[in-house]
Amino acid sequence: MKTGIGIGSAYYNGEDWDELVQYTIDADRMGVDYVWSAEAWGMDAIVPLAYMAAVTKNIKLGTGIVQISSRVPSMIAMTAQSLATVSNDRFVLGLGVSGPQVVEGLHGASFAKPLGRLRECVEVLRKGLSGERLQYEGEHYLLPRPGGEGKPIKLSQPPRPNLPIYLATLGPKSMEMTGELANGWLGTSFIPEHADVFLEPLKKGLEKSRRTMADIDIQVGGSLEIGDDVERMIEARKPAMAFTLGGMGSAKTNFYNDAFKRAGYVDAAEEVQGLWVSGKKEEAIRRVPEEMVLKTNLIGTEDMIRERLGAYRTAGVSTLRVSTGGRDWKERTATLEEAVDLIKRDTEAAA
Repeated sequence: MKTGIGIGSAYYNGEDWDELVQYTIDADRMGVDYVWSAEAWGMDAIVPLAYMAAVTKNIKLGTGIVQISSRVPSMIAMTAQSLATVSNDRFVLGLGVSGPQVVEGLHGASFAKPLGRLRECVEVLRKGLSGERLQYEGEHYLLPRPGGEGKPIKLSQPPRPNLPIYLATLGPKSMEMTGELANGWLGTSFIPEHADVFLEPLKKGLEKSRRTMADIDIQVGGSLEIGDDVERMIEARKPAMAFTLGGMGSAKTNFYNDAFKRAGYVDAAEEVQGLWVSGKKEEAIRRVPEEMVLKTNLIGTEDMIRERLGAYRTAGVSTLRVSTGGRDWKERTATLEEAVDLIKRDTEAAA
């Protein structure tokens, strides 16, 4: 099983940048396979990766994610080619639709029909990355613009038809499209015991493209911490779960909440969201079931974590994006090294 880490977040604005860079360099030294750069309304996903390309050697550099409504497909393709060049082909393009609050509030774009827009975006990207002239007629993208002086243009950078494209999707239809179009899935809200919620529609998409599960990288993430004080670990992670269920989207549109409902946590998802939206955040945190925290993270004794690793492996997960904590960056790095070593040993034992 491969490993990945994440940098950046919705609120990350560059604080502790030097320490974050060193953390990534150390992850590269440890043999971590991927670093994913997030964006929302803080630092963007691209600039940090361009910097990391210069100071790392082997780790793959992925956008986790580029919001498709924030850039036109041709610019995404040009940026992907540029990052592939400066990183010696270590770049991985992760895409997603974000949500209506960000798309309509921050970018001033319509969020309607996000699935169709994502499909068209990927299709335009594939054309551009393959060295074709950008000529496309869709519902959301029309190239060149009719009635003017535009003409189909071929990107001048060397074609990269095999540049990996990963999609961050959650709903059944979008999962099916991921299986049809993408090289990998950036998964969240994933519980191995309910993997079919995501992977059954994904397999339908793989069948459309005449592929199997062996042809797609299934990446999911979770917090990893080794120790005996399991109760403390659970309580420390309840606020993040409450935010996911209640604050990751509006009261009307929360894809993460919907995913947990499909996994069987209907009552908890609805109650936590209701409490969060009404401003009762402490009550929302207390309402989060311990089981949801345990099954979406890798926490507890080494035996407990090995059991969870086995569950992820059985479900078909090929890469774990791990989040490790600590009181400072030195402690976070030490914890990451411990986690990477455990995953490596477990993977070798299972081979």
